Amino acid sequence: MSQKCMITGKKPLVGNNVSHANNKLKRRQNPNLQWKRIFVPELGRSVRIRITTRALRTINKKGLLPFLKDNGLTIKDLG
Repeated sequence: MSQKCMITGKKPLVGNNVSHANNKLKRRQNPNLQWKRIFVPELGRSVRIRITTRALRTINKKGLLPFLKDNGLTIKDLG
């Protein structure tokens, strides 16, 4: 399973852990992804999506369909 948000498209960041001796080791910073089942009242059913917790907070505030519209997506784009 890819580490990518289905709505915002956020992916892992790649960088270095730098020690006091200036040794560099590659590391990944993964987004906080969660599987979430969201009820869509306009459709009368739930959809299961993998989203970041940041996107989930925005969906709780606005609703799923307005949030998708702001990002230029539709429900069919999630599948």
